[in-house]
Amino acid sequence: AFTGAKTVLDQQQAQEAISTVLNNANKSKFAGKIAEGKAFLEQNKKRTGVQTTASGLQYEVLKAGNGAKATATDSVLVNYKGTLLDGKQFDSSYDRGEPITFTLNQVIKGWTEGVQLMNGGSKYKFFVPYNLAYGERGYGPDIPPYSTLIFEIELLKVNGK
Repeated sequence: AFTGAKTVLDQQQAQEAISTVLNNANKSKFAGKIAEGKAFLEQNKKRTGVQTTASGLQYEVLKAGNGAKATATDSVLVNYKGTLLDGKQFDSSYDRGEPITFTLNQVIKGWTEGVQLMNGGSKYKFFVPYNLAYGERGYGPDIPPYSTLIFEIELLKVNGK
């Protein structure tokens, strides 16, 4: 490349190759975390009351509501608590003392899919595989890469578009 000779890979192919190598190295580093999540989900789906969607999202209905259902583009008001598989809590609107409003298509895929299953007034427990959560990057200091997450979500209100 420095001499102006023809390269084997163009710029995009070189970036893809580098990205693949780095992702595979990162995945190897977190192989235990990936295996832990997979084993947990395999066991969890056998529990009575746990449902599994086509994407691999698992959920359990803690309280059935009869309010409106949200679509992916709706804003919703929820209370929630998020934990890692070891029980360590990383976030909670309950602890902050107030529910949060967000638009469903602006959160992790597991929330976008899961909250649409709920009627207003419901409370569900979601078991979110890493690929429907924060994936290979994790999130902040509290959610490591490749983490399977558990959320208790209470859908208080569907605000609409």
